[in-house]
Amino acid sequence: MLVPRFAIALAGMAGLCAAAPASAQFFMKPMSLAGERTLGDEPGMVGPALPGASRDELRAALVWNLRAALNVAALQCQFEPTLLTLDNYNAILRDHEGELRSSYSTLEKYFVRQAKNNKKAGQTELDRFGTRVYSGFSTVSAQHTFCATAGDIGHDALYVKPGALGDLAQDRMRELRNSLVPRGEQQFINARRQPQYQSYRFPNFADKKCWKKDVYVTKRCPAPGLS
Repeated sequence: MLVPRFAIALAGMAGLCAAAPASAQFFMKPMSLAGERTLGDEPGMVGPALPGASRDELRAALVWNLRAALNVAALQCQFEPTLLTLDNYNAILRDHEGELRSSYSTLEKYFVRQAKNNKKAGQTELDRFGTRVYSGFSTVSAQHTFCATAGDIGHDALYVKPGALGDLAQDRMRELRNSLVPRGEQQFINARRQPQYQSYRFPNFADKKCWKKDVYVTKRCPAPGLS
């Protein structure tokens, strides 16, 4: 039986489309960034350190870090529309409004307590904490890795039950932090061709001496970079 040429051509094109990676897959084989579950008291997991914070307060801080990261992704990752970072972020704000609100309230009470019940001083510290958290997720050199990871986590957040966003933050915050480190292609690494980046030194966001108001001062602390 004769097969029309255009049918053969369409079949070939379909095969190529099926074999092509998704447009948001920036590497043929991305590095695995998964990490252990975190409680939030590990260095750098919630950005600036929260001395004396309870488990509930650390969980609230992780939720707020997750919100900040997905907000940054919504703004910085729109160059790849298939990640849906903006649409998913807006949906998360709606679907998890209650937990986000309670997390903010928990953090507010923590900072007021730390400021010896001075509400104004506590609010100032909370605002400063929020600014530093957002700054900690801003990336240029690792944008593709961060955007791919944040896009995946944002998608999963859509299917988390109300009140369980903190569980997702605990499960994947290490992965989100790991995505801030530049990574190279992993598929074709061999003895002579090593990964593009072997190791990376994170900014010490938890050290208060590294900050002047809300600006990270590299003169006070070693600048992040390759080690």
